[in-house]
Amino acid sequence: MKLLQNKQSLLSLVFWLLLTAFIAWDLAKSAEINQREEPPLIAAGSGKAPTGAHCSLPK
Repeated sequence: MKLLQNKQSLLSLVFWLLLTAFIAWDLAKSAEINQREEPPLIAAGSGKAPTGAHCSLPK
C-alpha cells in the first residue's frame, strides 16, 4: 500500500512539474497580449461583430 501511495505521489509531482514547465514555456514563446485589441469578456450589445465561430458566418 505504501508503494502505491509513493508511486501516486511521484506521478502527481511529475504531472505538476510538466504542467508548470509547459505554462512557463508558453509564456516565454508567446507574443505579448495587447489588452486594447482584445474583445470585451461580455460583448452582448456592444456593437462588435462576432468572429471566429459558426455564428459569425454571413447568412
